[in-house]
Amino acid sequence: MVLTDTHTHQYYQTDTDKRALLMQRCFDSQVTRLFLPNVDVASIGMIDTLVGEYPENCFAMLGLHPCDVKADWQTELDQIVKAADTRKIYAIGEIGIDLYWDKTLLVEQQQAFRRQIKWAKQLSLPIVIHCRDAFDEVYAILEDERDEKLRGIFHCFTGTLEQAQKVIALGFYLGIGGVVTYKNSGLDKIIEQIDLKYIVLETDSPYLTPVPHRGKPNESSYLTYIAQKIADIQRVDISIVAAITTDNSKTIFGV
Repeated sequence: MVLTDTHTHQYYQTDTDKRALLMQRCFDSQVTRLFLPNVDVASIGMIDTLVGEYPENCFAMLGLHPCDVKADWQTELDQIVKAADTRKIYAIGEIGIDLYWDKTLLVEQQQAFRRQIKWAKQLSLPIVIHCRDAFDEVYAILEDERDEKLRGIFHCFTGTLEQAQKVIALGFYLGIGGVVTYKNSGLDKIIEQIDLKYIVLETDSPYLTPVPHRGKPNESSYLTYIAQKIADIQRVDISIVAAITTDNSKTIFGV
């Protein structure tokens, strides 16, 4: 069985020994494919380190996180774009719009999102979308940018069935993480109605830790709890969930 974590910030652990233990726990849990979303210029080097240590298991993205879009976002994004010339990347992400923390930079977030979508198209890469309290704003841009090159993952999907169907109709996959294990999230009722061919697994480590470790830092090895929960919801064996979601990740990222 091979499990794929399509969205993990495991590179945030900068202690070499602790990072090695994190990765060993992944392998022990059969989580052997980890995709690493970038957030800003500073995180590029941390991702490089983890990819360098585990080149067969870790795969890099580049992008400017919406929460890191500031007044000088174009300067920072220019540096991120330049970084693509000297390293292999598999997606542009994570990118999108976040109106949970700050609504004052919506226009800048929209501009940065559009620019990075166009960049992804130029490189024929998928995008990995961060969307928080901003589904309508994100969806409007995706509809506007919709063409045969627009594809990717709606990271940390926690929306309604109608929103899930809209995402799927755009040709995107739903990134499902620890929230599906939360008793009152309601996400289980949505996933029950979604075919596995539209789903990928993620942890968003070190955030959104699944039950039974909720309240503690998340890690990619905990992907097994998410996979098992989805298997229970869909009434299939966990090996089926692992196989289909890993195949989906290969379709998206090309590796």
